[in-house]
Amino acid sequence: MKLQKKNFPLSVKDYLVTHEEFTLIFNSEKEMLLTDPQPTTNQLYKYYESDDYISHTDSKKGITSFLYQIIKKIALQNKLNLIISLKKDASNALDIGAGTGDFLKYIKSKNRSVFGVEPNKKARELAFKKGINLEESIANLKGKTFDVITLWHVLEHLPNLEITIQKIEELLSTNGVLIIAVPNFNSFDAAYYKNYWAAFDAPRHLWHFSRNTMNKLFSDKLVLQQTKPMIFDSFYVSLLSEKNKTGTQNLIKAFFIGLLSNISALKSKEYSSLIYCYKKLK
Repeated sequence: MKLQKKNFPLSVKDYLVTHEEFTLIFNSEKEMLLTDPQPTTNQLYKYYESDDYISHTDSKKGITSFLYQIIKKIALQNKLNLIISLKKDASNALDIGAGTGDFLKYIKSKNRSVFGVEPNKKARELAFKKGINLEESIANLKGKTFDVITLWHVLEHLPNLEITIQKIEELLSTNGVLIIAVPNFNSFDAAYYKNYWAAFDAPRHLWHFSRNTMNKLFSDKLVLQQTKPMIFDSFYVSLLSEKNKTGTQNLIKAFFIGLLSNISALKSKEYSSLIYCYKKLK
């Protein structure tokens, strides 16, 4: 089960801050969805101004935040293991959309040179208190190159997608590894929740990706090495989606849908979120 082209345009809502309505439009060329209208760069900040936007806080209040922080801790070692498996000799790493800096703090503790970018001032301040100094923009990194670049659920937030991707490719050294995690709108849980699916998260998510999209976004300098599932995401996204749909956090129902999504993906490979690992060959 997955969303079909006939399901679009699809009307969605900003459930987090403004409750404004947006439309998801299918782009046939890239096989991706576009949020319409898209806020300007100057307008975007207001859609992140919420204490409930967990990736910009370290809050553990409420069941959703508590579960998020637990899953985040488990994910830290998994992310580092992935980097080591792909680029054992990496001397430095760049995390774009570093949030409050927990991932960089973790890999820094393993004696690795780390750099990060985070446009949100509040998140940068929290990272600074952890000893992680983040840049506001990738423009501040001009002239540098990195062995590993990661974007953990960040690509969908970035304005000017094609230009930004070009800049990211320029920052990656030859034989470097680019790791990108994004939601997958072809997953079972996306099809089940439709316009209530929390990973649409309009308008913070400007773009929405499928497996086919991720084969078309980058230049021929980057070769896809492997694709890996993010198993926990279906449960977490289903929990948020239940709240969008019913106004309550139905843990049992969310767990059931998340489990069905992962079981469905065993055959289809259409997990709720996927990690794409690229290598720059030239």
